[in-house]
Amino acid sequence: MSINVIAQTGNEEIAMVYVGKTDAGHFVEFVESVQPPFPREEKWVLIVSPLLGCPVGCPMCDAGGWYKGKLSKKDILAQIDYMVKKRFGSNKVATKKFKIQFARMGEPAFNPAVLELLRELPTIYDTPCLMPSISTVAPCGCENFLEQLLAIKNQYYANGKFQMQFSIHTSDEELRNKIIPIKKWNFAQIAQYGERFYAPQDRKITLNFALAHDHALDAKMLRQFFDPKIFIIKLTPINPTMNAESNKLKSYIDPYSQDATKNQQLTKQLKDVGYEVLMSIGELEENKIGSNCGQYIKRFLDSEDNIKTNLKNSYEYQLVVCGEETDTVN
Repeated sequence: MSINVIAQTGNEEIAMVYVGKTDAGHFVEFVESVQPPFPREEKWVLIVSPLLGCPVGCPMCDAGGWYKGKLSKKDILAQIDYMVKKRFGSNKVATKKFKIQFARMGEPAFNPAVLELLRELPTIYDTPCLMPSISTVAPCGCENFLEQLLAIKNQYYANGKFQMQFSIHTSDEELRNKIIPIKKWNFAQIAQYGERFYAPQDRKITLNFALAHDHALDAKMLRQFFDPKIFIIKLTPINPTMNAESNKLKSYIDPYSQDATKNQQLTKQLKDVGYEVLMSIGELEENKIGSNCGQYIKRFLDSEDNIKTNLKNSYEYQLVVCGEETDTVN
């Protein structure tokens, strides 16, 4: 098992983005990050790709626009293994919180290899604090994946060792069909699954909203479907990606603004109907790195020169091409 890292960018103290090449010659992108002021020894987050590109085509995400298929279990594991070996030299992960998100490029529910890997991860890495995270739009046709995921969570990651997240982005289901342009579960279906997925001592299931300024978020409407005892609301900015710019999506949450009035009003509305609310903004430098939600693969394929864009506060770090041999972990 190996992956050749052929390009990278970032800040070692915040986040690093890697462009790798699999044994079969496919390009894949993956990320590691920390959350200052916490050092890597306290919390370390890996974000790996389950697909080669993404067929969904959400208007705020740069992963869409090209899709080359599913990655194998071996190729997903190689992304994780590269970063683990780079930082720790072995399979012993010396951090108090070790989170792996299957969310860099592609909808994870499209790839059964993610399930295979989830079953094996606890036997691969020497750590008591492994916490996988699946973020999905709940595509129609992926019911078997989600049923198996429920069983895997109960068997291997019960009692708060798994993070389940649904990407919602608006409380208007008609508008959501435009934001996430594939057939997917409606709110009632997501809520019913969540009620079965959640068990005492589990982490609450996250409903994620990357909210645009003209997209609805009606707390009372959400409350009709989603029980606050089971679901938590996460509010995030729309990151300054190239697709968000071209589609003229302006984030409701402005991480650069000093005026938090709008955020406080929205948070209050959600709390008033019983929800816990997480305002997830993170390190602003990650936007410049492109580790939050941006994608370097397509631009790397278009040109192996250092990437430059006209976006403000995004993709400002140069993509440095590496030597394949020196950056290989077997």
